Amino acid sequence: MTPKLIIVIPCYNEEKVLPITSPLFRQELELLIDEGKISPDSRILLVNDGSTDTTWDIIRRLSEECPLFEGIAQSRNRGHQSSLLAGLMEARDRCDITISIDCDGQDDISAMEAMVDEYLGGAEIVYGVRNKRETDTFFKRFTAESFYRLLSAMGAEVIFNHADYRLVSARVLREFADFKEVNVFLRGMFPLVGFKSTCVYYERCERLAGESHYPLSKMLGLAIDGITSLSIKPIRLITQMGILVALLSFIGVIWSVVQHFAHHSIVGWASTVSIICFIGGIQLISLGVLGEYIGKIYMETKQRPRYIIEKRTYDDLSDK
Repeated sequence: MTPKLIIVIPCYNEEKVLPITSPLFRQELELLIDEGKISPDSRILLVNDGSTDTTWDIIRRLSEECPLFEGIAQSRNRGHQSSLLAGLMEARDRCDITISIDCDGQDDISAMEAMVDEYLGGAEIVYGVRNKRETDTFFKRFTAESFYRLLSAMGAEVIFNHADYRLVSARVLREFADFKEVNVFLRGMFPLVGFKSTCVYYERCERLAGESHYPLSKMLGLAIDGITSLSIKPIRLITQMGILVALLSFIGVIWSVVQHFAHHSIVGWASTVSIICFIGGIQLISLGVLGEYIGKIYMETKQRPRYIIEKRTYDDLSDK
């Protein structure tokens, strides 16, 4: 029996690019159906993340004009990861496999066929990995690759150059639903689930229209969220740094006592100020890192919902 596929696409203020990419998603879905690789009941699920433009109106129109499109809307803007999670959780009991992809057309849509082939070959998770970033500027390429290296160095288990373009089976999603944390970093969480996985490589394209919603500031925020959500290595580094500073301080105390009794001590403010600034800087950095973890604990203990779905296009259509 051919698997039912739901393509999950988060959308935030995508009124410029969605009319361009939606026919491409539809064309790929119809191609896979015609080739007999997926069920004719397969769908495209567009997730509106509290957009302030006409994105939701476009989603509703697409769902009215073509039964392949469905849409859900969050009650407010909650971020890319929350919207993607909402779509995946909405789809997990209604399909056999999902493919998540961004709306901007930068990820190669035609790579979906290779992902489905890998699933049919036995893989439960298929990661879409960018093998080239020639369309990116040097700064964008450098910061993006540094982002993945930093995550790996800090102990987060991530696939290099993989964002959120992936195939995930419903079996994996049902197990993934038991991950209840509020601070969601999907590209680092799915490797923790396990199951057989593989990668499909593709070339990254330029955004077809509109502007990127992931500037450097959001990329840094995502990196901090990923590290603090998946690893305690920064806390261990603070401990190691504290031991090193304590050792150096102990040596400094011995040296100052020896210099005092040898009558070689010189009264000076430069060394004192330098030591105070050094120790103070380390303390502030340490407090900041610990604060990040305490903030995560604070949010987790509240157990607030990770997403709230306000509207569904298929509910609207069933009421007519």
